[in-house]
Amino acid sequence: MRIRCLAFVGAAFLAAPLHAQAPQPVPRPRFDATGVGDTSIFAPLELAAPNVYRSASGAPGPKYWQNRADYDIKASLDTGTKTLRGSLRFRYTNNSPDSLRFIWMQMEQNAFRDKSLNSYIFPQDSRFGARGFEGGDVVERFDQLLGTRRVAVKRRPNETVMKIDLAEPLAPGKSASFDIAWHFVVPEHGADRMGREGALYELAQWYPRVNVYDDVRGWNTEPYLGQGEFYLDYGDYTVEITVPAGYIVASTGTLTNAREVLTPEEIARLAQAAKSGTPVHIVTEAENRSGASRPKTAGTFTWKFAAKNVRDVAWAASPDYIWDASSWSGILAQAFYRPSAVDPWADAADQTRMSIQEYSERWYRYPWPQMSAVEGPISGMEYPMLIMESKSNDKYALYNVVTHEAGHNWFPMLVGSNERVYMWQDEGFNTFINTFSEARRYPERGDQMTRALQERQLIEQVMQRNLDEPIDVGPDRINPQLLGIAAYVKPSVGLQLLRQEIMGPDAFDDAFRTYIQRWAYKHPTPADFYRTMEDAGGKRLDFFWREWFKQNPHFDQAIDTVITTKAADGAQHVMVMYGNRARGVLPIHARFTFSDGSVETYDYPAEVWSTNTTHYVRQYSFTGKTLTRIELDPDKRLVDVDRTNNTWSVSGGGSATP
Repeated sequence: MRIRCLAFVGAAFLAAPLHAQAPQPVPRPRFDATGVGDTSIFAPLELAAPNVYRSASGAPGPKYWQNRADYDIKASLDTGTKTLRGSLRFRYTNNSPDSLRFIWMQMEQNAFRDKSLNSYIFPQDSRFGARGFEGGDVVERFDQLLGTRRVAVKRRPNETVMKIDLAEPLAPGKSASFDIAWHFVVPEHGADRMGREGALYELAQWYPRVNVYDDVRGWNTEPYLGQGEFYLDYGDYTVEITVPAGYIVASTGTLTNAREVLTPEEIARLAQAAKSGTPVHIVTEAENRSGASRPKTAGTFTWKFAAKNVRDVAWAASPDYIWDASSWSGILAQAFYRPSAVDPWADAADQTRMSIQEYSERWYRYPWPQMSAVEGPISGMEYPMLIMESKSNDKYALYNVVTHEAGHNWFPMLVGSNERVYMWQDEGFNTFINTFSEARRYPERGDQMTRALQERQLIEQVMQRNLDEPIDVGPDRINPQLLGIAAYVKPSVGLQLLRQEIMGPDAFDDAFRTYIQRWAYKHPTPADFYRTMEDAGGKRLDFFWREWFKQNPHFDQAIDTVITTKAADGAQHVMVMYGNRARGVLPIHARFTFSDGSVETYDYPAEVWSTNTTHYVRQYSFTGKTLTRIELDPDKRLVDVDRTNNTWSVSGGGSATP
């Protein structure tokens, strides 16, 4: 999901006045005098012990497993009553070593029931609130299929999850099949993740889905509240969606009955778009107005889609959709939007195409046959092969959201992390890769390094005001005003620092690609990410994971002392004591300026602080020139909460001894 633009993210809480920050004393000892072990930022990071499921290298272990859920769904949309009715069969395969006597299902429309946990956590009129809407899933049938028999299972609702007692235990390596019928009234504002606007519908969290049972937490039964997103198993889907004949449907998957729901002209245009690097109009506004866009205008159509190896399905439908499409390397990039959004949505298909190309070429090839960007009331939301965006003011704002939601098809649709517990593992990673995509599309707004600098400056300001929060916090526990900082921008800044300042671009990119390759279609934890980056990158990073993801330290380097002396041969000897006045450690970048105008730079890795996290001393000798100025981090490559102590000059301080 997208938190729109950095200015918006920071405005609410950066308006407070900035007060001078007095240097805070930092305890020097790395080892507690009472006998406690290493308490330094450099102490070994405690992670879950590796095992046969998750190896010490960060790769899936030799006995790694995850369960699978395959769905066949049939749904109909009643636009008169604004009700969705559905039936489905799903096959759940137990690949775990455990016999399962029950399963848990996600029933996320129940967040919109009266007195739901969502209603107590988020104000009704807030972004994730229900806004007074009374809804929820109504389950008409839930049967387990045992051969030719149907057995109505015992079920126990519990907020947005539901416990299903199996008719018989599900042994390791076996599958169970279920038949379900349900319906719900579609909310107008579905916690900013689905909903409707006039005749347009965006459907997500719309069918009963099985929760994830994994080797880390067993059944993952965290409730759906709003800020925390999703965690789902992979499977194959067939979906049949019945809507009024005038509607056009966009969905996860590939349309399998085009001849039944499209005109011959539209089918031909789609074939053309599949080979075109520029957008082709599949359905125009004029054809919608005249009725020529539909094979018939009365009754209903059933649109059929199929998707393989995805973790979810979502769809959107409107009688007013203009439909454009282009392609990259055989992958269809589509845009569906209403006439009121033509400017700048006429560019959306090409924006989607470029996003697919950028992330495929840089990180991992997009594995599915198409991606559709759909316009509607949802401000930014992602699902496999389908991304939701609202109207935008200009092409830059639209691309900011399009490429973010497109990027989510890598994190977490491909690399299937647990968003409901570790939101930063998809939102932060995605925000990071967005900086490359936005720079590629619109270089006139700044290259990737410029965009990364803007994010760093925002985090620096937040830290200066002590408004930052730890990254590794459950998303539903984060202050909603700080969600964009904690889950999006701060982890993105961390990855940028890791790439440019700690590991180097070559090592980082190799390790990051290795992480994607290892965990494609799987469920990585943060520990799997940490270990993979170290394993493929070749550097122990305990200090960095601790300071940037696990804890919440600040960063404040300083020039504490400079002593200069002149030797008998005329050489100038300089002793510099670099100070670290906060708990966090980063590399040292020092620029020395001399009386003749020449400049020398000195770069030291963050590990120089490992034996003394508060002071680092270096000695230098210069012949034929005199040092006049030292500045730390002159190019603002790091985060530093107080830059007033970053400079020494002959006229501004220090000690000079003849």
